[in-house]
Amino acid sequence: MTPVEITALLLSNLVIVLALLTALWFVSIRIKDASIIDIAWGPACAAPALLTYFRADGADPRASVLTLLVSVWALRLAAYLAQRNLGHGEDIRYQRMREAQGSDAAMARWSLPRVFWLQGVIAWFISLPVQLGQFGGNGALGLVAWAGVAVFIIGLAFEAVGDWQLKQFKADPANKGKLMTKGLWALTRHPNYFGDAAVWTGLTLIALEGPLGFWAIASPFVMALFLVKISGKALTERLMAKKYPEYADYQARVSGFFPMPPKS
Repeated sequence: MTPVEITALLLSNLVIVLALLTALWFVSIRIKDASIIDIAWGPACAAPALLTYFRADGADPRASVLTLLVSVWALRLAAYLAQRNLGHGEDIRYQRMREAQGSDAAMARWSLPRVFWLQGVIAWFISLPVQLGQFGGNGALGLVAWAGVAVFIIGLAFEAVGDWQLKQFKADPANKGKLMTKGLWALTRHPNYFGDAAVWTGLTLIALEGPLGFWAIASPFVMALFLVKISGKALTERLMAKKYPEYADYQARVSGFFPMPPKS
């Protein structure tokens, strides 16, 4: 494909993602729950890869691996969040947004560009490695790509195992009101956020073997920025510190992001 054709394909991916999230926005108005966008985050990141896979030059090994891996990640995340969130009402973060807007109608007008479209644009940008990495393939995966697969697997394991451990912990009535500090949560306060960063670092390494992969190099850094400074770790820790008096001690002992042995 020519550069113009590639650019047009990428922009059309963005338009399709925004259209799908607009449809989801209509659903959120109907059920008065804007937090359903969280469930759509993974699929919104995977959709551009699937759209590219079926419309690009062909299914070379790198394109197939990128599309498969991001789809597995997205499906697991969406299934986990759907099981955790559906039927429990709107997430507290979005409740506060709704209260700040003053009415459901105002929240609807505000949330379309600032929640649904904004997350669509971010998801499209984050997914550039699994889009650009599919162009110009001409052979088997190399050493860098296989290293990327290994990093991806580590990241997915941290997400999946961390989520499972937290679910099991909360399911035990004896742990009600207690802070989770065991398993992977004893190595990092945010195994799911670390896992997310590793997943997209791995996907970017796979993409880097392609001729256009370098143009997606900013993706994992932007993902890490959001996870650590904006919507992930920073916000979660403010909420956790208010909820658990022992959280300050946990912060002092356990790494905030990268897995490390806890301090004694």
